Amino acid sequence: MHAPHRRPHLNPMSAPYETLTEIEWDRVSHVWHLLDEGEVDQARVELGDLLRTRPGHPDLRIVDAAVALDEGEPQAAFEALQGAERSADPALFFHLRAMTQFELARFDAARDDAQRALAIHPDLAEAHDLLSRTFEHLGDPERAAEHAREARAIDPASYPEPLEVSDAQFDALVVESLGELPVEIRRKLEEWPVVVEPLPSHDLLTAGLPPLSPDLLGLFVGADLMRRSHADLPASPGAIYLFRRNLLRSCTDRDELKREVRITVQHEVGHLLGLDEDDLERWGLA
Repeated sequence: MHAPHRRPHLNPMSAPYETLTEIEWDRVSHVWHLLDEGEVDQARVELGDLLRTRPGHPDLRIVDAAVALDEGEPQAAFEALQGAERSADPALFFHLRAMTQFELARFDAARDDAQRALAIHPDLAEAHDLLSRTFEHLGDPERAAEHAREARAIDPASYPEPLEVSDAQFDALVVESLGELPVEIRRKLEEWPVVVEPLPSHDLLTAGLPPLSPDLLGLFVGADLMRRSHADLPASPGAIYLFRRNLLRSCTDRDELKREVRITVQHEVGHLLGLDEDDLERWGLA
């Protein structure tokens, strides 16, 4: 889950390099619009045309990084930003680099770049929101809350008051969702505990390459049933993890939270059963 896109406040005449033409800026704006509309594939196509005529241009590197982030490729986004320091909007550069660092679970670097973005543009709501999430992972809830309030004050529509439910109420939603699964699947779940954690740990995020997104809602860890056999030796048990803060942040009310918990539980149970992402999407569980 990424912060809303912000089109750069451009002043091409002040750029110390050969600026894009007005027509090219219009095409860049169209790519941003496509990202805002969720048309990521088309944004990549249209950006590719621009990059072929202006390879390595700092302002196109910025857009390249934004598209890569929406494609779920933070490492590619980080690499695209190499050489983009001279773009027309340095606050956007630092914010995007902070987002790539966050997605790569490099929380200290994400904090530093988000703070650089805010030093240039103190009212960048998405940078405050990113800092809030980053400080949560750095174990600093007070600063996390401070930046969440700043983001909400600047852009209350995009960053509303967080949904709050008690631990007991949240656990009840999880139990209810598990109870909706077929009996045969519930029996199989006896081997795999369902664990509710506030956030994914750094070790969990970085256990493989590439790292998992810190905003993920749930995770199945262990060998799925398709890969296990009766001959398998006993090993440390796997688990299904649900991440409470991320789930709460992704929902606006309790009905939406109930649906999201159910979908997340079913999604991770699907992984336990050996379904891949395409299978899950066909079943409406992606």
